[in-house]
Amino acid sequence: MDNEPSKKEINPFDEYTNQYEDWFGRNKFVFESELRAIKEQLPKSGNGIEIGVGSGQFAAPLGIETGIDPSEKMRELAQKRGIKAINGVAENLPFGDSQFDFVLMTTTICFVDNLEVSFKEAYRILISKGVLIIGFIDKKSPLGEIYQIHKERSAFYQKATFYSVDEVISKLKKVGFKNFNFTQTIFHDLKEIKNIEPIKEGYGEGSFVIIRATK
Repeated sequence: MDNEPSKKEINPFDEYTNQYEDWFGRNKFVFESELRAIKEQLPKSGNGIEIGVGSGQFAAPLGIETGIDPSEKMRELAQKRGIKAINGVAENLPFGDSQFDFVLMTTTICFVDNLEVSFKEAYRILISKGVLIIGFIDKKSPLGEIYQIHKERSAFYQKATFYSVDEVISKLKKVGFKNFNFTQTIFHDLKEIKNIEPIKEGYGEGSFVIIRATK
């Protein structure tokens, strides 16, 4: 199948699973800040799914029961956290139309092969007036710039494509999403963060941005 990820693309997450998991322990205040910011934008109830669920670090505490990810080892960890983790990619979701009340994509969009097709698929599986919540590192933020400069040294980000908020909005509008809402967090260098970071409306200051868009 054309949309199936190659083994080379999956390898970093299968090969460096422990390194991925360790990040959350070493950066617990960063993680907690991102988690709280996402939770503010997430619907309080409804049938949701996380695309790019990884090991379930976000889905589990947010109460999202279903996830999709192309990495076998990540899915195994997600399943241990109580997530129904399904094999698949964002560009070719194995679900019928209008299945979910909300879709979450956290630090996922930089890893997809085709962002517009991924958003089309998210739009397709959402019910009418369902919402897509995207959490990502803004390319134009201090952290985004650092990640881009050092991406070749990272096991995970070598093939990543970083996006600005405006680029993401443009793709979302093209697919048909509307009623955008923005919040942001992570206002310091990761090594300097010793407490939970604040959440502010809008974007342009914080490195981690959450966009909520409606079908």
